[in-house]
Amino acid sequence: MNGENTKIPEVEQPPQAVSDPGPVQESSPVDEKAGSGNGEKNQLDIPLEMPVLPVRDIVVFNYMILPLFVGRDKSVQAVDAALSGNRYILILTQKDEKVDDPGPEDLFTVGTVGMIMRMLKMPDGRLKVLVQGLTRARVSEFVATDPFLLSKIEIVEEKDIKEISLEQEAMMRAAREQSEKILSLRGIATADIMSVLNSVNEPGRLADLISSNLRMRVDEAQKILECEDPIERMHLVNNQLVKEVEVASMQAKIQNMAKEGMDKAQKDFFLREQMKAIRRELGEGEEEGDELEELRKALDKAGLPKDVKKEADKQLKRLTTMHPDSSEASVIRTYLDWMVELPWKKLSRDQLDIKEAKRILDEDHYDLDKVKERILEYLSVRKLNPGMKGPILCFVGPPGVGKTSLGRSIARALKRKFVRMSLGGMRDEAEIRGHRRTYIGSMPGRIIQSIKQAGTRNPVIMLDEIDKVGTDFRGDPSSALLEVLDPEQNFSFSDHYLNVPFDLSKVMFICTANILDTIPAALLDRMETIRLPGYTEQEKMHIAKRFIIPRQIQENGLKKSDMVLSDPVLSQIIRDYTREAGLRNLEREVGSVCRKLARRKAEGEKPPFRVTSKALVKLLGQARHLEEEREKSLPPGVAVGLAWTPVGGEILHIEVATMPGKGKLHLTGKLGDVMKESAQAALSYARSRAKELGLDPEFTDKLDIHVHVPSGATPKDGPSAGVTLVTALISALTNTPVCSDLAMTGEITLRGRVLPVGGIKEKILAAVGAGMNRVIIPKRNEKDLEEIPKDLRARIKVQTVEHMDEIWPLACGLKTEAAPA
Repeated sequence: MNGENTKIPEVEQPPQAVSDPGPVQESSPVDEKAGSGNGEKNQLDIPLEMPVLPVRDIVVFNYMILPLFVGRDKSVQAVDAALSGNRYILILTQKDEKVDDPGPEDLFTVGTVGMIMRMLKMPDGRLKVLVQGLTRARVSEFVATDPFLLSKIEIVEEKDIKEISLEQEAMMRAAREQSEKILSLRGIATADIMSVLNSVNEPGRLADLISSNLRMRVDEAQKILECEDPIERMHLVNNQLVKEVEVASMQAKIQNMAKEGMDKAQKDFFLREQMKAIRRELGEGEEEGDELEELRKALDKAGLPKDVKKEADKQLKRLTTMHPDSSEASVIRTYLDWMVELPWKKLSRDQLDIKEAKRILDEDHYDLDKVKERILEYLSVRKLNPGMKGPILCFVGPPGVGKTSLGRSIARALKRKFVRMSLGGMRDEAEIRGHRRTYIGSMPGRIIQSIKQAGTRNPVIMLDEIDKVGTDFRGDPSSALLEVLDPEQNFSFSDHYLNVPFDLSKVMFICTANILDTIPAALLDRMETIRLPGYTEQEKMHIAKRFIIPRQIQENGLKKSDMVLSDPVLSQIIRDYTREAGLRNLEREVGSVCRKLARRKAEGEKPPFRVTSKALVKLLGQARHLEEEREKSLPPGVAVGLAWTPVGGEILHIEVATMPGKGKLHLTGKLGDVMKESAQAALSYARSRAKELGLDPEFTDKLDIHVHVPSGATPKDGPSAGVTLVTALISALTNTPVCSDLAMTGEITLRGRVLPVGGIKEKILAAVGAGMNRVIIPKRNEKDLEEIPKDLRARIKVQTVEHMDEIWPLACGLKTEAAPA
């Protein structure tokens, strides 16, 4: 019934007055008097002007007796005025219960005329009045608002129903049955209450009686109060009864379910206590039971997905029935510990400030613009679409260019945890997927271990040296990585040990490799490849001054002011003591200089120490890579080629010697099949162009040709030495030397076309490092020159060719001017 939520100090109905049987029983005296209908209301001699008592949270109906607390000043004065007169008062409900001082516009215009039967003053100044509803009334006008509300009213007469139809009787019977259902569901149905309901035979009066005991909203109850037609009012009450039955049924169902759950919990508790008692009698103690209870609580708090929680509960149930010292119990306990410790729902919050992330990346690494741009793109998309999956990036480049350290920088920029996994030499598939729990000492794979180590479900995991994964009888780890590195599959990655799916879609995987040739095509297809080329000398200068030198000074116990290293001397270290694509050897040499200066300082010499070119020889020894390695002039039959290696570009001297013989071709220098075929193609091209090149057409019948590539112990392969082989061969056959300041690269066809090759930037870096002045590249590689810094291109002349006929004049100096790219 309404009124349970009434506020104090307001007019309100106390809890004891809201029970269903109360109002019904209290209204019975009125029932006996009101049998004559409207005539009875006339006998009551109700005045047409009376005080108004505003109430909130309740609508008072006819025949209703209820206690009300009166606390507001105006309401107290209205009650006093009624008591000093004929005890009649008009009870109107507020439209908005939050209004403390309601005016005429804040009240409904239809209410109930009530008679104050009793009044009791409370110690706090409030009044407790017992009011009986008599009849409906409508306000015609408010006469006064001070010191209390006074209104003129019109009595709303109840329509007489001379004969009750079958439909009306059916409605009344349905209302009684629904009321009985509600009372039964609440457990308060009694014979007295039902006899009162059955004794009322007027539709309007029955509707009012039931409405006064229904739990309705104020607006619903007011709608019923304002309905003058008894039949229509009965319709409205029936609708409310149907709704209330549904609510009461659902409430009873929920209570029964809660009671059953409590009964089961009590039963489980009782059984566990019995098990503890049995264990105590067996001398096993209580530690095992406490441990299992803690494990159960930990599983509840771990945030396991529904299917995972089901498996964990199953294993925990098995564990409770096992002896704690059994091997199987130990396996299950370890398994459940893993389930508890994994971050099933824990995510670290990404740093989505793009400018701040860019600042961190620039602070940690010089250049590498493409990589930084890709990371900032990922962050931008992540900011706009938080639900995106983690990318799979693969950094490819020579050793020492900063691939691994770049992964750490990315994690720092994202404010994520960073975990590095080295895959070099891995040959066991179980390293990725884990072992089955049936094996002794089994454990999850390194992917799940990395997730546990990170403590979050979205770390940055670096898979280092993915190109060096091996294969043997224990399986193929690269095949196991196919699921890990596929965003469309890794949301349900299944580890053999866990045997339940784990979501890896939020992990940002970064792979590193030196070469792509050894990575399976299916695995490579799942990754976004980003190439990190070798550094130029200028880039190495910037990195050394910004990162390497300060780090080595600090690590060797020196101060910044202790060592003076000028740019020319640093350039000399880069040029004469290191020749690499990366920076590791440069860091070693700078560290070696710092260590020797640290010794001098420790022996008592006072800094600063100035490192000069002359002092460099004493500190590091004689230069290892001298510019004089490039010969001032080349003998006939020798040409300089350019090669790409995993550690960067290199220059390659190709030597061709001719001798009397029968046309045999000798190839030495540990050449691969592709390079041998390039030599054959070069010889065939020279024979086909013998007349144009001024060669004896029958030179193959009179001469043996020997092609040798120095560094004979180093394997060499690839098609990019084709143009160099042809140039060296023509040089030997014509006895014409090739320019010593020229290096070249490109694949040759039998028709003399020069085809594009890879690694142009690394090759040009090698040519500049070796002191070359000119380099010849295929015309179709001209687009690759955009990757080369302008200051580096200014130091060497790049000439592009499409056909072999263009190369020979450039190589032997007949035509030195060609349009630079």
